[in-house]
Amino acid sequence: MGRIICCGLGPGDPELMSVRADRVVRAAKHVAYFRKKGQPGQARRIVEGLLAADVSEYPMEYPVTTEIAFDSPDYARLLADFYDEWAERLARFARAVDIVVLCEGDPYFYGSFMHLHARLQGRVEIEVIAGIPGMVGCWNSVGQPIALADDVTTVLMGTLPEAELAERMRSSDALVVMKTGRNLPKIRRALASAGRLDDAWLVERGTMPDQRVARLADVGAADCPYFAIVLVHGQGRRREAAQ
Repeated sequence: MGRIICCGLGPGDPELMSVRADRVVRAAKHVAYFRKKGQPGQARRIVEGLLAADVSEYPMEYPVTTEIAFDSPDYARLLADFYDEWAERLARFARAVDIVVLCEGDPYFYGSFMHLHARLQGRVEIEVIAGIPGMVGCWNSVGQPIALADDVTTVLMGTLPEAELAERMRSSDALVVMKTGRNLPKIRRALASAGRLDDAWLVERGTMPDQRVARLADVGAADCPYFAIVLVHGQGRRREAAQ
């Protein structure tokens, strides 16, 4: 029996992969990774030049990404069928060989592999290798501590309703907003409503060669790629007030 090894690759810079992840990727004979149809895939980009010459690759192409609303029944059905199919294929591969599934960031932190992980329980041996989450690479790119003292840090999805985003932005000190892209105008409005827009940063493709770090207020409303995170840094306010 083989194993399925989900390998966390970190935020994008190959040099930020763990020693363990680097060793597993270089030794892999079978590698699977998610990608949008027609694209190489972000995880695959990270390991470019690291894979063995004779490696067998299995791109897992999403049937849909942003073409239809993520909360529609069709979206849910298409993705469920996709994950069901690939869970079956990976389980079949792992009856005989180890297969490495590449994952950006850390697999257990909003990783796409978790949809497969749930479907594979009890069917095959699974190993998960931790990776630096993408948001960590992004706030290091800004060069400021994301949280200090007793700051409360909240991680939000840009897909949330605008009113809920604004409410949670008001009640937290440090903010990380993921899944930006087409949601950026809504995120911007929520930050403005919460009085946090002037303190917000947009980090695009954090730690990658084409990284961009900018004040969100200075970025065009429609100028945001998929791989981007909005950050608002905490200030350790309560401890400072107590002093």
